[in-house]
Amino acid sequence: MKNLPRFSARVALLAASLLATAPAAFSADKPATLKDAFKDYFAMGVAINQNQFTGKDTNGMALIVAQYNAISPENVMKWQVIHPRPGAEGYDFKAADAYVEFGEKHHLLIVGHTLAWHNQTPAWVFRADDGRSLEGTNEADRQILLGRLHEHIQTVVGRYKGRIKVWDVVNEALNDSSSEADTEVLRRQSPWVRILGQEFIEKAFQWAHEADPDCILRYNDYSIENGPKRKRLITLIKSLQAKNIPVMAIGSQTHANLVWPGVELEDEALTDIASLGLPIHITELDVNASAAGQRNQSADVAQNSHAGGGAVSSAEQKGAEQYGRLFSVFLKHRKDIKLVTLWGLTDRDSWRGVNAKALLFDGNWQPKPAFESVINETKSAGAAK
Repeated sequence: MKNLPRFSARVALLAASLLATAPAAFSADKPATLKDAFKDYFAMGVAINQNQFTGKDTNGMALIVAQYNAISPENVMKWQVIHPRPGAEGYDFKAADAYVEFGEKHHLLIVGHTLAWHNQTPAWVFRADDGRSLEGTNEADRQILLGRLHEHIQTVVGRYKGRIKVWDVVNEALNDSSSEADTEVLRRQSPWVRILGQEFIEKAFQWAHEADPDCILRYNDYSIENGPKRKRLITLIKSLQAKNIPVMAIGSQTHANLVWPGVELEDEALTDIASLGLPIHITELDVNASAAGQRNQSADVAQNSHAGGGAVSSAEQKGAEQYGRLFSVFLKHRKDIKLVTLWGLTDRDSWRGVNAKALLFDGNWQPKPAFESVINETKSAGAAK
């Protein structure tokens, strides 16, 4: 296993490469694009779906290529899609291959998402039987589950070695409690945690590094802006670092609403996370403007409705204001942030539902006030240099 100092150097080289190959800065006679506007700060990415990278959504495909220099797969690399059945014959790489080929064709930074998560993982993975019978109900033991995790990571990461540059290795493993008194670090409901404890995280990173020693490996989670969960994140990562586990970047999802996180909280969170000495990636950014979204700060899929009620009054303007505030903080921390990824291309694609008006482009692929707000933050940052 390589020593940890190499990881930071690898990330720095990747970031420098992205900035060096970005297009020329936007000007008054050239329409602004996100990748141009942020070329001196960090890469700009977007989560994309199958219709977009296969060309069924031609407008969406064109918008991705015009605006972004990095991509993440919304669903096609999650375990239930890429490895729905047990055994070597149980993989389905068609959609994932098309995603990677799209990224290569357009010279985009390609992110893989995600190797180990408690959601969107087939039931057979956690069963003691071979998964071929619906009657198996006993939970897999440690040896069985580790074997399946190893085989999955070796196969998937190995297939895209040298092509996928960043992997979300472990997703959302932290205890989600908002209580300071709850000192349990990991999510107790997760079968990964229940059967393997922290070992599943350690092995997942080790095996991903073995499968592709040059890939940047991320730990990814939501609501780590909040104090109790942030402390658990820092405890976990320091524990992994003490064991020389190859965690190379922290993914902060930043699923926001119109008022949360505020500027002070976001600034405090990024400062604390940066103290770990690892690059920060904003991995799943959106701003939920639905009425229901203002009552819930969690991005746990089990706690979120795709409908979310109607949008709040003046949703477009309030969303633009929140996007501006968040990007002002991201730019303040530009030395630590290497990538910002929007979780979806347009409002029609958002996992939050169209009423959430959560993204930078509307359902007709047109820029919203939030887009202009984000671009304007780069002008302020440039003036402050």
